[in-house]
Amino acid sequence: MLKQVTEGVLIHESEFIQSNSIVVKGRDGVLLIDPGITSAEMADIARDIGALGLPVVAGFSTHPDWDHLLWHPDFGDAPRYGTARCAASIRDLLSGPDWEDRIAEGLPPEYAEDIPMDQLGLITGLPAETRQIPWDGPTVRIIEHRAHAPGHAALLIEDRRVLVAGDMLSDILMPFLDLEAADPIDDYLSALRLFERAANDVDVVIPGHGSIGTGEHVRARIEQDRAYVEDLRDGGVIDDQRVGPSATLDWLPDVHRWQRQALTLKEQN
Repeated sequence: MLKQVTEGVLIHESEFIQSNSIVVKGRDGVLLIDPGITSAEMADIARDIGALGLPVVAGFSTHPDWDHLLWHPDFGDAPRYGTARCAASIRDLLSGPDWEDRIAEGLPPEYAEDIPMDQLGLITGLPAETRQIPWDGPTVRIIEHRAHAPGHAALLIEDRRVLVAGDMLSDILMPFLDLEAADPIDDYLSALRLFERAANDVDVVIPGHGSIGTGEHVRARIEQDRAYVEDLRDGGVIDDQRVGPSATLDWLPDVHRWQRQALTLKEQN
């Protein structure tokens, strides 16, 4: 069921890692951001959008991870956008003969049979100089950066003072770095500085996974992510409940240890 976050902005939270699909109401239709995760959930989202009396007129994928690249026939054939780097990344993957097998390796087994692959990643890359999503609705500013994944973009819904953060600023997931990048630490810290500059214009943050943050929690999440990344960089003890004994997901401490080991190896090489 769609739930209103603020005027004109609604979300659907999936059972899969509290994944958030975002609906932004425009005059003649809605912008649909990162819809997912199962076919049934997306069909429910489509019905809820239909109940608003508005069609889907545009889609956007914040970054090229499979769970942010999904679509459903009930959403129609509206244009689907991403940054140029995001589109190039998924296009490279889909060009390989084994792309389905490669994506299947990362699918949660309990949901794998219910996740549609036929329209995955069919997005149009926006020109690099594009600063906002082309649609007839509230201004949605694109904040592109290099943290987490190639061509990742946060979206600032300016009139609603909402930041759609993609896979960052989560209360349940620690920062996942793009370990294939030349400098994943600096990329992440640079993105957080972009968010910090936008924070005065934000009252609500919607992460790709986890709960909504409001008010002072917006800056608190920026600081929490920064502290985690700086401790990774400096080799310090990380005091972060997202990877501690009380972590929401029991596999996160293992991912944290893997990230630390991968960064150590990267520095040695």
